[in-house]
Amino acid sequence: MQYRKMKDGTEVSILGYGCMRFSSSGGRINLEKAEKEIMLAIESGVNYFDTAYIYGGSEDALGAILEKNHCRNQVYIATKLPYYLMKNASSMEKLFNEQLRRLRTDHIDFYLMHMLFDTEVWNKLKGIGIEEWIAEKKKTGAIRNIGFSFHGDTATFQSLIDAYDWDFCQIQYNYLDEHTQAGRKGLLYAHSKNIPVIIMEPLRGGKLVELLPANAKKAIAEFPVKRTPARWAFDWLWDQPEVTCVLSGMNSVDMVQENVSSADQATANAFTEADHRLIDTIRSEINRNLKVGCTGCGYCMPCPHGVDIPTAFRCYNHTATQKKFSTIFEYIQVTSLQKKSTSMTNCTKCGACEKHCPQHIEIRKELQNAKKALQPFYVRIALKLMHKLVRQR
Repeated sequence: MQYRKMKDGTEVSILGYGCMRFSSSGGRINLEKAEKEIMLAIESGVNYFDTAYIYGGSEDALGAILEKNHCRNQVYIATKLPYYLMKNASSMEKLFNEQLRRLRTDHIDFYLMHMLFDTEVWNKLKGIGIEEWIAEKKKTGAIRNIGFSFHGDTATFQSLIDAYDWDFCQIQYNYLDEHTQAGRKGLLYAHSKNIPVIIMEPLRGGKLVELLPANAKKAIAEFPVKRTPARWAFDWLWDQPEVTCVLSGMNSVDMVQENVSSADQATANAFTEADHRLIDTIRSEINRNLKVGCTGCGYCMPCPHGVDIPTAFRCYNHTATQKKFSTIFEYIQVTSLQKKSTSMTNCTKCGACEKHCPQHIEIRKELQNAKKALQPFYVRIALKLMHKLVRQR
């Protein structure tokens, strides 16, 4: 196993264990199966384990397995504060203590603000004393490092990076999202600020393995260098020295073995021009079934009414190859949970965007199509409830 350094010098494995997708039966985690997979990962050198308060049963399962096998001190635990469930400052302490109990530990190595989506939310948390609370927890050693996980656009990510003296951060990033969400620009910005970056969704929820188009699979099979689709995705990330650790939701022994083998052999700056061309080919084949020919160039922006047009079209295109619910949820995360919503519902059909589109897309028409796919009536109702939950806490 190879390791890269965090801000405090701690060395974490370049392969991290994402604990959101433990195998379950009847709504309960298969603890015996999860134990075999986790212990194999630890024996193979994986030392970074990522969970969260809202991952049903995950914290408790991880804590029980580590306690049973007496290996808490061999690993680093990362979990997340569900600030969106908090009513006041006392809620922080209550939630945190509950997490310590679940995880059978007296400290959290890497603690994140879960799905922090804009600076307004962070400012609201500051208003109820979160900075002072973090400082006290770090002083006592109950929290060793503080960070945030993020789904949103690059500009918002950069503003959050600058909003606090973070120890690390976590973003969705893969070769399909190279220039969306925080993107490569965000990755490099965090690195320039000496903030390590943890990567989630390296395989796009399995899309970059299970849902690859036939021509993409053929290109991989015919390429002189033999790698599995999963390994191409992981190696593309590990090739970038700015990437500290890549999370994988491993839920089989075979998956642990394959990913550990990949991590053992990966090195930074090893990709050749031919390797990069193959990734470009795979990406092009995935994008061949796009509903809208948007390249994400951003020339249509800024929208005078605040609509994030490139994100709307990106998520709309994802509906062709991904599960509908996951695509809708992604769109909500990125556009609708911010204080200043960038949702398509803001569109007035003014047409200002169409004057600048180099692809000559009928943006107003396609936004309406995207709205039908991503914001049906039941989603709009759910959003109202979510705004009540998130904004009033």
